[in-house]
Amino acid sequence: MCGIVGYVGSQSALDVVLAGLKRLEYRGYDSAGVAVLADGGLATAKKAGKLANLEKALVEEVLPVGATGIGHTRWATHGGPTDANAHPHLDNAGRVAVVHNGIIENFAALRDELAERGHRLSSETDTETVAHLLAESFSACGDLTEAMRLVCLRLKGAFTLVAVHADRPDVVVGARRNSPLVVGVGEGESFLASDVAAFIDHTRTAIELGQDQVVELSGGGVRVIGFDGRPAEVRTYHVDWDASAAEKGGYDYFMLKEIAEQPKAVADTLLGRIDGQGNLSLDEIRIPTHVLRETDKVVVVACGTAFHAGMIAKYAIEHWTRIPCEVELASEFRYRDPILDQRTLVIAISQSGETMDTLMALRHAREQGAKVLAVCNTNGSTIPRESDAVLYTHAGPEVAVASTKAFLTQLVACYLVALYLGQTRGTKYGDEITDVVAELSGIAGEVDRVLETMEPVRELARSLAHKNTVLFLGRHVGYPVALEGALKLKELAYMHAEGFAAGELKHGPIALIEQDLPVVVVVPSPRGRSLLHDKIVSNIQEIRARGARTIVIAEEGDESVAPYADHLIRIPRTPTLLQPLVATVPLQVFACELATARGNEVDQPRNLAKSVTVE
Repeated sequence: MCGIVGYVGSQSALDVVLAGLKRLEYRGYDSAGVAVLADGGLATAKKAGKLANLEKALVEEVLPVGATGIGHTRWATHGGPTDANAHPHLDNAGRVAVVHNGIIENFAALRDELAERGHRLSSETDTETVAHLLAESFSACGDLTEAMRLVCLRLKGAFTLVAVHADRPDVVVGARRNSPLVVGVGEGESFLASDVAAFIDHTRTAIELGQDQVVELSGGGVRVIGFDGRPAEVRTYHVDWDASAAEKGGYDYFMLKEIAEQPKAVADTLLGRIDGQGNLSLDEIRIPTHVLRETDKVVVVACGTAFHAGMIAKYAIEHWTRIPCEVELASEFRYRDPILDQRTLVIAISQSGETMDTLMALRHAREQGAKVLAVCNTNGSTIPRESDAVLYTHAGPEVAVASTKAFLTQLVACYLVALYLGQTRGTKYGDEITDVVAELSGIAGEVDRVLETMEPVRELARSLAHKNTVLFLGRHVGYPVALEGALKLKELAYMHAEGFAAGELKHGPIALIEQDLPVVVVVPSPRGRSLLHDKIVSNIQEIRARGARTIVIAEEGDESVAPYADHLIRIPRTPTLLQPLVATVPLQVFACELATARGNEVDQPRNLAKSVTVE
C-alpha cells in the first residue's frame, strides 16, 4: 500500500526521493512526506493529500540540500489522513525520522510505555512509537542498524520500516516483516523502496530482502543482517524492464496503456514455454514430479481480480487434469480450518507477490504440509520466494490500480499450470498440449483485434454515465468474467454493479430487473457448449421482456442472440475455456470509459491501493 523510498549517494536526496514517490503514486495514498539529512541536522516536510501538495510546500519552504533522505506516501490505517499523521515521524529531539508500511499490532502498549518514560507523541499513528523506540535504542548502542534490529524484536505485526538519524548522515536503515522492501544498487549510490519502480531510472540491479531482515545502506555499500543479528546471504537480480515501461507513453491514463499492452503481455507470458522435445516448461518448479502425480486436490487462493482468474482456472484444471479444484478467497481461507495435506497443491495468485491475505494463506497451507505454486508478476517478491514453485506472468509493470493486463496474464499462467499438471499426470498428451498452447499463442492477435473494435463500446459507456446500476450475467467461464466486469465498474465508476451466474437469475436477482436497466450478458460459444448457449439466450429473452437494456458479448457468427441484443459486442471465436481472454477486454474498456465520462480518477480510484499489504 504505502510507498517508501530511501537514498544514500551523491545526488540530491530530495530530488531522487520525490521522483521515486511519483513512480509509486499508483499504489494509492492520502498523504506524503520527506526527510533529508543535511548540515548536521534533519529536515522534514509532509502534507495530507496528493504529492502536489507536498511539492507546493517545498517551494514555499525549501529544505537544505543533502545526499541522504527518505520519503513516504501513506495509505491511512491508524489515524486519518492529516498533516500530523503523515510520515516521516520523528522522536522528541527531532534526530530520528521513520517511515513505515504495515501495522504495528502492539503499538498501544508500546505507546503507553513511552508515555510513562516521558515521551510526547503528537500523532495518532502506530509508526510514531517506532521513532521514539529507535531513538532510545540508538542512544544505548550507538549503532543505527543494531538499534533497528533491537526495535524490530519488540514489534508485532506486519511492517516495513525505513529510518535515518542525524548523527549518521550517510546511513539509511530498513527492516521488513511480511511487507515489501527492495534494495537498488547503483554506482556509488544505493536505494530502498517498496517497489523497484521507485529507482528504475537509476539502476536495474536489485537485492531481494528476505523475511525478518535489517538492511543498512551507506557509503560503504549494502549490509544485510537477520533479526537474530547474523549476517544474511545477499542475492541480486536484474530487473528486466526499464523506466519507459512505467510511463504513460502518450495515453491519457496508465490503465489505457495497460489495456493496449495486453497482446504483448499475453505473448510474453507464453514465450519459451515449450522445450525442444515439445514438453511444457515452466519457470521454477521445485516440486518433484512424483508429488504432482500424487496430488489429489488443488486449491486456488487469491483476492479481488486474481480470485476471478482462479475461478476460471478451476474449469481448466478440472477439465484437463481431472483433479478436484477449489477456489478460495485468501482472506477467508485459513479462518475456516481448510482440509489440507501433503497431497494438496495450493496455487497462490498475486500480481504484486506481496498481497498479505494471500501470503498468510500460503503460509498456513505450507504449515499443513501442502505444496504451494505461486502465479506472480513481480520477481523477487515474498510470495514466490516462500512458495515451492513459481510461474511468472511477464506482464511488465502494472501501474493503474484496477488490474487489466495482470488479469489476462494470470489466466494464461493458470492455463499453463493446468496443462503442466495434465502433462505430468498423463491426462493430456504432448500433441494435445501443443495444440492448446498454439491456440493460446493465437489469442494475443485476437485480443489485438478486439481492441481495434472498441469505439462503439466507448460510445455505449458514455451514454450510460448517468446510470446508477449495471448488472452482469454469465455462465460457465463467463460467470467469473461477469464478476470481473462488475468489479471493474465498482472500482472505477463507483457504481452499483453485480455479477451473477445466469442460471441463478430466477432464484432472486431477476427481481432487480426494471425498465432500461443495463444488463451485460457474456454468451458462451454455440459450438463448444450449445446447451449453455441456448440457456443463456433464454435468460436474455427473460430480462429483455421485463424491460432490461441488453448488452450482449457474443462471438462472431453467433446470430441467434442478435434479435435480443440492444447492443451487440462481437468477440473472435475461441475455444470455450479460453474465451475469457477476449471477453474480458470489452468490459475493461467499458469501465474505463464510463469512469472517465463520470469525471473519476481512472488510475487511482478513491479508497483503493494497488497492493494490499495488510490484512
